[in-house]
Amino acid sequence: MTTITPQILLKAYASGVFPMAESADDSALYWVEPEYRGLIPLDRFKVSRSLRKVCRRQLFEVRIDTAFDGVIDACAARTPDRDTTWINDRILALYKQLFKMGFCHSVECWQDGQLVGGLYGVRIGAAFFGESMFTRERDASKVALVHLVARLRVGRFKLLDAQFINDHLKQFGAIELPRADYHELLEEALQTDAEFHTFTGDSDGEEVLRLALD
Repeated sequence: MTTITPQILLKAYASGVFPMAESADDSALYWVEPEYRGLIPLDRFKVSRSLRKVCRRQLFEVRIDTAFDGVIDACAARTPDRDTTWINDRILALYKQLFKMGFCHSVECWQDGQLVGGLYGVRIGAAFFGESMFTRERDASKVALVHLVARLRVGRFKLLDAQFINDHLKQFGAIELPRADYHELLEEALQTDAEFHTFTGDSDGEEVLRLALD
């Protein structure tokens, strides 16, 4: 079995490649470089009218990097609607190491002291590579995504990589780019400095929406 270290993982992301597993029960990892890459353009991020209302109501307390292990474990967990995931033990260990090294972040939605939704991803330069999200309360992961985009925009990020797009991500304006076009954007993002802003999660909902959409 090939040893993949956090350092190798960072080099892979910088080359446009990321790891996956067949299932949580399969210990093997394989490298993926899609012919068409999913992106969420930060300058064309879309928020539905109903989600705007949810954000303004501030149903969740949004925190950053306070429960990374909890978020990735929840993304890997089986649910009644999902018998298995692609996040196996090796992926869990690698990304938890990346978090300790400062290259991973989690955006978390809390309600009544419970972690009810969130997402995590990898940050290199001005590129953020979204990995997975979960929700235990309606719209929690969507609110986490709005807060992520707000922080990326404030921090002058150039790229929000969604890897693959689906109908869920299309509602936020996700698009597909050919591999060559993606690499051009990636190279520019890696050569640019950016800051992952951690302004307080209880920021007014209107302000978060403005930062995510303006």
